[in-house]
Amino acid sequence: MKRLMLMGASGSIGTQSIDVIKQHSDELELVSVSVGHNIEYLIKILKEFRIRYAYTIEENPQLASSFPETKFYFGDDGLVQMAALKDYDVLVNALVGFVGFKPTVTAIKNRKDIALANKETLVAGGRIINELLAEYKVSLNPIDSEHVAIWQCMQGHDKADIRRLIITASGGSFRGYTRDQLADVKLEQALKHPVWNMGSKITIDSSTMMNKGFEIIEAHYLFDLPYDKIDVVLHKEAAVHSMVEYNDGSIIAQIGVPDMRLMIKYALLYPKHKGDKVTSYFDFDKISSLNFLKMDYSRYPLVRLAKQVGSFEGNFGAVLIGANDEAVALFLKERIRFVDIEAYIFKTLKAARFIKEPTVDQIIDSHRWAKEYVDQLWANS
Repeated sequence: MKRLMLMGASGSIGTQSIDVIKQHSDELELVSVSVGHNIEYLIKILKEFRIRYAYTIEENPQLASSFPETKFYFGDDGLVQMAALKDYDVLVNALVGFVGFKPTVTAIKNRKDIALANKETLVAGGRIINELLAEYKVSLNPIDSEHVAIWQCMQGHDKADIRRLIITASGGSFRGYTRDQLADVKLEQALKHPVWNMGSKITIDSSTMMNKGFEIIEAHYLFDLPYDKIDVVLHKEAAVHSMVEYNDGSIIAQIGVPDMRLMIKYALLYPKHKGDKVTSYFDFDKISSLNFLKMDYSRYPLVRLAKQVGSFEGNFGAVLIGANDEAVALFLKERIRFVDIEAYIFKTLKAARFIKEPTVDQIIDSHRWAKEYVDQLWANS
């Protein structure tokens, strides 16, 4: 029985993780959760599960009074305090943004396994995370669909036989747009992803393809392969979640419906392939063809930028995340144009101070500096 601490329980990955946990209660036990401001959803969880520990951003005495058997955490340090607890086995990190980095570090040092859907953890501190995983002898399983697909395609094969990893990308909300057309897009358009149902921040990252850049960096740290062996192809149907090409010329692809519960299940129940009442199955009658296009780096410059940032390592991953976080936040508030997101990110990286082997604190400081720098750019524009 795996005791799970689910951080980010009210988000898209979090709610789907709960679907999986319900279906496999013979193997998975939810003992701890965190939400942001969605108290209504937290109350629903507390009534349905025996939750020992819970987190909300702000202290809520009424909630604590209503559920006396649950210990509540809150505030800036609450997530880290929960990650340091002893009576759980796996941290399911479904947090959105850089806030997921410190709890992951703490959980690893606490000798807990990680199921990771938080891209920023590895993008900001992949070197540190991998060193800690080796030191404390715990595992990290990915949840992102692209990385779970690669993980599956590598089963039973020698890493030395891999020619390259091929990450697929739908192209986001504006995959048919030219660079000129992007200048006039509106927030409402950007939030309409053609395939996946995700939160607003991740949907915007998909439209700029920043998320695909993050996934390249993640793949480097997850599978220990150089960046020149990690490619991206455009695939609008989102049926092939990723592929692995081997030295003999063969390509193994993972195909499935665009349902994150399949990926969550694989990460939490590995190495089992269990069906359940929420499992979705691929219908070949609904997809008559599969299309692939070469990545256009001039159309999606943030993908190339991420590869460059990843090759530098150091603190630039944290800077990239901070700049993107704040620029996307400004766009979601309709204070800047869609194309300004890229411009602010490039300007911030150009101004950043590079640190080759940053500490955890320096990574956190670099992220904070980047957010503040983007705010200054906007204020002075």
